[in-house]
Amino acid sequence: MAGTVGAAINQRKRTLATPNYGYEKRQRELAKKQKKQDKERAKEQRKGDVPEHSGATYVAPGGDQAPAADVPPPAAGN
Repeated sequence: MAGTVGAAINQRKRTLATPNYGYEKRQRELAKKQKKQDKERAKEQRKGDVPEHSGATYVAPGGDQAPAADVPPPAAGN
């Protein structure tokens, strides 16, 4: 019996831990997904910060309102 116990111990010593490639791949995929979501959120925030031209009115210094397309803003330096 002593010989079988020694053989079992030797087998355990030779066994190395193998990398868990599935876990590593899943972690990379989760990081990639998180990065994509962060990028989309940042894009939405930038989109919200930039006003689109939707018929906004230009208010002249005198208080007169006119559509922005009809009256350009006063030129600087005049």
